[in-house]
Amino acid sequence: MSTDTSTENPETVPAPSPGAAPAKSSTGHRRLLTRRDRITLGLMAGVPTILHVALVWLTALASIALAFTTWDGIGFDSIKWVGLQNFKELFTSNPQFWPAVEHNVIWFVVLILLPTPFGLFLAVQLDKKIRFSRVYQTAFFLPVVMSLAVIGFVWQLIYNPDTGLINSLIGANKPGHYIDWIGDPDLNLWAILVAASWRHAGYMMILYLAGLKSVDPALREASALDGANEWQTFKNVVFPTLRPTNTVVLVVTIIEALRAFDLVFVFNKGAQGTELLSILVTNNIIGESSRIGYGSAIAVVLLVISLAVIIPYLIATFRKERRA
Repeated sequence: MSTDTSTENPETVPAPSPGAAPAKSSTGHRRLLTRRDRITLGLMAGVPTILHVALVWLTALASIALAFTTWDGIGFDSIKWVGLQNFKELFTSNPQFWPAVEHNVIWFVVLILLPTPFGLFLAVQLDKKIRFSRVYQTAFFLPVVMSLAVIGFVWQLIYNPDTGLINSLIGANKPGHYIDWIGDPDLNLWAILVAASWRHAGYMMILYLAGLKSVDPALREASALDGANEWQTFKNVVFPTLRPTNTVVLVVTIIEALRAFDLVFVFNKGAQGTELLSILVTNNIIGESSRIGYGSAIAVVLLVISLAVIIPYLIATFRKERRA
């Protein structure tokens, strides 16, 4: 009697070819990420998020809460709620607050009127692809990548009354003819603004150069065919297309004016007519008196001014993205 020796073998699954789609799990879903991949991505996204929340958002909320208290920084039990007392004192009794606000406004006006147009001029010239344009671009952009503290030290040497470059050129480095660019309250703010403008011009040059690269060359060709000269083409064709760049430049300049700190602190620590809001915050929080609640109130004022500029910009940007 013959017996059937054939056995029922399990189905053999062929190995996937190199170009085949990812294997599916028993539920029918493709396994795009392994467990190790998910852990790695979780760490890469989670650790920066935790640090950002802890160092930015929590500290900002803590500053807002402390603005309504009085605290010397020694023990949490010494925190006392004072309501709006810090803000009342700030607006009515602090002799440095309104001068600091005025200096921040002057800082913005100078940056928007002098280095910003100069940066646009440099960008237009470099966009013409002149010879050695990369060298010029690097030279003008170099101050932007330098630390503001280093820039402050460099300009301190330039403004030195005895051996400084400026006094040596104009002959004001002799006894009785000194010009104290840093110590004179009528000159020091403007001297610092020259250093700030030197750096800001390179920043604006890069922003405008990026905007000019996005201008359609066909627009310039059409303008030239219509008989427009170079200035008419820039005024009527190129500059209107730079409206998004102008918005970014305006917001960046306002932020730069509000967060100005390094140069002033390096020059004379915000004394003798160079008070700024950021300097007042630092002096009250980490100064000798350590009035953390009062310094937080100044920081909240600075935050509100910043948000008044940033929020409309973000709203306009999101609206453009939705329309697109």
